[in-house]
Amino acid sequence: MAGMNTHATPRYRGRFAPTPSGPLHFGSLVAALGSYLDARAAGGEWLLRIEDIDPPRCPEGAADTILAQLEAFGLEWDGEVSWQHRRHAAYQAALERLETLGLAYPCSCSRKQWQSYAVYPGWCRRGVCRPNAPVAWRLRSDLGEHPARFDDRLQGRLEFDPAALGDAVLKRKDALFAYQLAVVVDDAEQGITDVVRGMDLLDNTPWQRQLQRALGYPAPRYLHLPLVVAANGQKLSKQNHAPALATEPAGIRRQLFAALEALSQAPPAALARCPVAEQLAWGIARWSPARLAGAATRPVPQEH
Repeated sequence: MAGMNTHATPRYRGRFAPTPSGPLHFGSLVAALGSYLDARAAGGEWLLRIEDIDPPRCPEGAADTILAQLEAFGLEWDGEVSWQHRRHAAYQAALERLETLGLAYPCSCSRKQWQSYAVYPGWCRRGVCRPNAPVAWRLRSDLGEHPARFDDRLQGRLEFDPAALGDAVLKRKDALFAYQLAVVVDDAEQGITDVVRGMDLLDNTPWQRQLQRALGYPAPRYLHLPLVVAANGQKLSKQNHAPALATEPAGIRRQLFAALEALSQAPPAALARCPVAEQLAWGIARWSPARLAGAATRPVPQEH
């Protein structure tokens, strides 16, 4: 691809992993573009994973819409698309291993029972409180590294107290696997070396690092991108009714250019009128994660 840095390590494997709960919006585009540029500028692979582990949240046709949107913006992925709904056996095997290690336990408690606590207080760690009730499976936050430490390419060395975050759910009472377990298993089995994603997922990383250590998985490098927010200061999200990306060619070009601006890559104004392929080639050739340090959480461009 034009502009690719051929001197960087070829072992880089990145990924974009949207949940198909609706079409991509501008915040999704910024996250996808950041991960894409980081991978391509490193001469690496960029994989696509559809995180449809929670079917009630994934309306029919939403995944197809996302695939079409990525193609329209020129964000071509390598290899076949990975689908989480096909990988329950891998998640179950990981959960059973965690149970053997004493790090996962069944929990019968309901949210209503512990609503006066900031996080779940671990009542079922030493035995299920209600043996005949349905159970979820949780990760013990009182074991493992304290505090949890990891490096972020933008934030530097970070520390979190796992006890302050609580015992994450790994498998729900309805037998659906939770994001924390699924993403760790998938990243490891796909050989992901670099995770580039939004800052809203930063506080998920301590749980994921604990799971990676327990399961013997290598730790990817992390880069958490500054968020794009709406005019009211809320994070752009499907829950907050963020509008879908443009579909006409002129709108696609404008939004891709705006995403380069949101990533603080300082594209020249003339680039906004260029075809998608030229904008991406420019972004790959000049990608600089260091510029993100000045890209504090910023509002979405007005036309979006």
